[in-house]
Amino acid sequence: MRAESSATEEKTVTAGLLLGALGVLAFSLSLPFTRVAVADLDPWFVAFGRAVGAAALAWGYLRFTGAVTPTPRQWRRLVVVALGVVVGFPLFTSLALTTSTSAHGAVVITVLPAMTAVFAVLRAGERPPLLFWLASVGGLAVVLTFLIASGTVHGALSAADLFLLAAVILCGLGYAEGGALSRELGGARTICWALIVALPVTVPVTVTAALAAPPHAGLAGWAAFGYLTVISMFLGFFAWYAGLARGGIAKVGQIQLVQPLLTLGWSALLLGEAVSPGSLAAAIVVLGCVVATQRARTRPQQSERHAQEERHAQAERHAQEERHAPNQRSVQTERNTQNERHAQDGRGRRDAPDQREEGDDLLTPAVTPSGRGTPRR
Repeated sequence: MRAESSATEEKTVTAGLLLGALGVLAFSLSLPFTRVAVADLDPWFVAFGRAVGAAALAWGYLRFTGAVTPTPRQWRRLVVVALGVVVGFPLFTSLALTTSTSAHGAVVITVLPAMTAVFAVLRAGERPPLLFWLASVGGLAVVLTFLIASGTVHGALSAADLFLLAAVILCGLGYAEGGALSRELGGARTICWALIVALPVTVPVTVTAALAAPPHAGLAGWAAFGYLTVISMFLGFFAWYAGLARGGIAKVGQIQLVQPLLTLGWSALLLGEAVSPGSLAAAIVVLGCVVATQRARTRPQQSERHAQEERHAQAERHAQEERHAPNQRSVQTERNTQNERHAQDGRGRRDAPDQREEGDDLLTPAVTPSGRGTPRR
């Protein structure tokens, strides 16, 4: 039994890592395409307009799948998710990339895995071991060294750097909270409901930005905006949140260490930005750090607060099911009662002697000596 349980857990973690890698691949194009989009479109329109477009897709998905409405507690957590990944990260990266390059924006991805791990401890109750933190810090140091050596990072902090720092903090929060909530709602429904809950903010800002600066862009600009809407803001999170829920937020989150190098590669391929030969060596070292983080066993869900939240969530789901169940139970009970009555009537007719005579009918009243009609029994 213990061996089977261990094998099942290993398969679940492996599936989480594969889904997380797919999400990272999708997100690795976000910064280059954001750079292309903001070259023609207003950054506020890019940040919030893609969230509105993704919310339309999310609404269709939720209607098609018949998703159950989240509980009040889950709505509050969805607000945190929306603040991080629907509003915060898209807005601050769009503002930063109006003056910064996509390669420089790779700094955001460098710090993001560590920030996700920190919020995994604070919000999801995970307890990564020392080896995990050492490998994470090692991977972070390697990528930062590579970026500095390649000339991507230089000089004092600019406004773009501050925007990127804010994006990292909010995105790490949104990743950790969304990954934990995906254990209850599922990855797809978590991002869908987060997009819906953000509509009171994203719609007015999108309309205002469109009126202030009517969007005009070429084919490349609209194609980049379409990718950000459908992949970066919608489908990419299907895989990413599902991976975080299955493999552990801190553990799967470290796959993001590869994302800056992927982003630099896409920047060179799509935007013509030069990438130094040292990128290959950095990629190999970072991959080694990622492997080390995956070999470290993370002890998930060990805090009492997180355990209480899980029990509370289960109680809310049970109560929600009970609220939807009475109508179905009453219909089923009525059907069962009718079936029992029909069965009893059938047995009674088979067991009782035939009392009908010619012209007699059990459904017509019999005439008593008093002349009053009473039902014949």
